[in-house]
Amino acid sequence: MVQTKVQWIGDEHFVGIDSSNHSVVLSAAKDGIGVRPSDMLLVALSACTSVDVVSIMEKKRQPLKSLEVVASGEKNENPPWAFRKIHLLFRVRGKKVTPEAIGRAIQLSQEKYCSVGATVRGVAEITTSFEILPDEGDDCAG
Repeated sequence: MVQTKVQWIGDEHFVGIDSSNHSVVLSAAKDGIGVRPSDMLLVALSACTSVDVVSIMEKKRQPLKSLEVVASGEKNENPPWAFRKIHLLFRVRGKKVTPEAIGRAIQLSQEKYCSVGATVRGVAEITTSFEILPDEGDDCAG
């Protein structure tokens, strides 16, 4: 079993502590001191799928030089303002990266490996897209 905790540190500020004792500051939207909890969900989803994609691409012998995931979410207009749609844009760079390989890595992550995505998918529609950026020193995408 995994266990985390959140400690209130005053006003609308909190510290979240994960199962490995790493911490993150969270706060209400108006405070701007820490990460908003709903934004943290998008960060968690992006990080979860990123770990999978990097690992899968290494196994395919198409290692990435860089990976950035931009998550965009649409929320319901009324409380509890749950996400109804989330889009993940993967921006990748690597010398041998093919569209087929990165597309399949993203698909495997979303359908088989990413626990955060599997949890969120029951509430929000998750879509993905990707861009292969030119490798540094190259004039075009691989």
